[in-house]
Amino acid sequence: MTASHRASADLRILHISDTHLYGDGTLHYGIVDTTAALERVLAAASEVVGIDAVVLSGDLSEDGTTASYEKLRDLVAPWAAERGAEAVYAMGNHDHPDAFAEVLGDRTRVHTLGHHRIVTLDSSVPGAAYGSLDAAQLSWLEGVLAEPVDLGTVVVVHHPPTRAVTPLLRRLELDDPHALLGVLDGSDARLVLSGHYHHPLVTLERGIPIVVAPGVTNTSDVTTPDDIERARVGAGFALVDLPASGAPRVSVVRAPSAQDGELVFELDADGIRQIAESFGRSE
Repeated sequence: MTASHRASADLRILHISDTHLYGDGTLHYGIVDTTAALERVLAAASEVVGIDAVVLSGDLSEDGTTASYEKLRDLVAPWAAERGAEAVYAMGNHDHPDAFAEVLGDRTRVHTLGHHRIVTLDSSVPGAAYGSLDAAQLSWLEGVLAEPVDLGTVVVVHHPPTRAVTPLLRRLELDDPHALLGVLDGSDARLVLSGHYHHPLVTLERGIPIVVAPGVTNTSDVTTPDDIERARVGAGFALVDLPASGAPRVSVVRAPSAQDGELVFELDADGIRQIAESFGRSE
């Protein structure tokens, strides 16, 4: 295997999100083998050289079991180690905080990679699907960023600090994204990596690049009207190259299967409303 190029001024990140693993191998929605989907993603990335970090930006487990996190760790950690890369895990709304911490470590953490830094946040809200960062966590982040590093910081947070495209996910966004962006503004933060939306998205907020990885378990359909939420089988990853200066370069790669395009779920306006009222916002 090719070793990481961590000694260089560039940072290469394999960005994976929304694996939704089950400890007992249950099929997601009775359709998707999420373990096999993650294995396909890692296989699709196996020839990528110079990876410095494998970042998983939340919703790592679907059932919240210790076994699901052990399965994830046992797939990702050796894959990363063979390449001299750091494995970085962040919490999502489906993740169980205690089981996550038991297997994967602290839910908020600072990783130092040469002259770069990766900071993970926990935007999960117990019993909900939308995200939030309380004052204590934002204060902690502000303290971390008060001491800049040479080549800047990458922040990992499951719920993106940018508007969702699809109608259900607009009810399940990050609460008060401007509070987070206000902490990042003027700091050495150069990039935010997120998941949650289950489709690739790259945008800018206050001049900071926001990169949302494709989902591993399924792909949100961004072509639907505002009263339909639909997801189909599809998995992939984002390959993010952060140079010493300037904007990141983002490549989105699919990890195809024979099931690609198969319908996973479709919600009408009433279905969207019910989920939003139970786990998000009713608007």
